[in-house]
Amino acid sequence: MNYRIRQARKNDYMLLDEFIYEAIFIPEGMEAPPKSIINQQDIQVYVSDFGKKKDDYCLLAEVDEVVVGAAWVRIMNDYGHLDSETPSLAISVYNEYRGHGIGTALMEQLLISLKEKGYKKTSLAVQKANYAYKLYLKVGYEIVDENEEEYIMVRYF
Repeated sequence: MNYRIRQARKNDYMLLDEFIYEAIFIPEGMEAPPKSIINQQDIQVYVSDFGKKKDDYCLLAEVDEVVVGAAWVRIMNDYGHLDSETPSLAISVYNEYRGHGIGTALMEQLLISLKEKGYKKTSLAVQKANYAYKLYLKVGYEIVDENEEEYIMVRYF
């Protein structure tokens, strides 16, 4: 599958509401929550006023000039929060485009950009049942903490 990775522009930031919904892990056999779930504060922290903080950074994946995936970071008090120096990562690729290397490419390019910007590490939280944690391990994240449901992972540069 042919795709390209590009930096998001201001007018792309509105897409993050859709991608944060797509990023919600839904265990097999469970029903997807209503889209209004993204209005909850613990989810809005990932997207609200994106682009207004100096550490906000987003890459998009396009297939035939249609955005099919996003990976973004910001320093925020989210599930994977470590400290005020470490950006937390979120990523999502539309279901029908998964399994084609797009998520890996988004992550790898985002990690290169973060290193070039001088960050020392990035973090994320992922549910243990979510197969995506294997992708995170593949691109160099390490499990540094866990609770009953989630792994907290860090990628050092």
